[in-house]
Amino acid sequence: MNQLSTGSAASGGSNKGTSAVGRRTFLRFAGLSSISALTLTTLACEDHKPIVYDPNFIDLGFGDVGIMNLSYAQEQLEVAFYSTVIESPAFNQLSAEEKALFVDLRDRERTHLELFRYLLGDKAIPMLTPNFDNIKIGSREEILKTGHTFEDLGVAALNGAGRFVTDMELLNLSGKIVSVEARHAALLRDLLHPRSNMLGSFAGDDIITPDTGLDRALYPQQVVVLAQPYIKERITAERIPTA
Repeated sequence: MNQLSTGSAASGGSNKGTSAVGRRTFLRFAGLSSISALTLTTLACEDHKPIVYDPNFIDLGFGDVGIMNLSYAQEQLEVAFYSTVIESPAFNQLSAEEKALFVDLRDRERTHLELFRYLLGDKAIPMLTPNFDNIKIGSREEILKTGHTFEDLGVAALNGAGRFVTDMELLNLSGKIVSVEARHAALLRDLLHPRSNMLGSFAGDDIITPDTGLDRALYPQQVVVLAQPYIKERITAERIPTA
């Protein structure tokens, strides 16, 4: 069973050998001068005992650990999707510029993935197995539609989980990442409907609430329901707060 491709030699929750990029580079990327001892202590002390109903059931964890693992799972999906697209015959239907953009998207999502894996350490969930049997990437349009679906979900997940983050440095980091994910979603939507004001464009009414002008936000449990069809292992966010 093939695991999500990240371009890393490591798998599972361990961060050993996962990236040649060190702590200092990760923190520069995140825009943080330091990760406080309090942050790392908080992660170390989080209750992360798995709830195991069967061998394929993965519990994301409690509190901030659970929220970070949810983001980590989504980054795995996004990296796997972009890697699958790049390796597919339909990739040749994209222009040279679009191909370069997709490679860049994969690499940026991979950086997010490695950052979460680094910060979570042994609290990280295992690498997941993608299930892309029900998605179509046989044409340029299908690639762009599926891509912005994954990116939109990532934005909505971070928007919805932010209210439950207790560590302010982690909240700051999530805010920086969600802004990048939103740029990715807008880019893919604009490629699909260039300079369009129609529903489904880069800031369409399907994701922006007209009366508030705010982007969609989903609770972690809602995100898991939407992401589960693309993951072979069963996952749960039951221990992430909802209020």
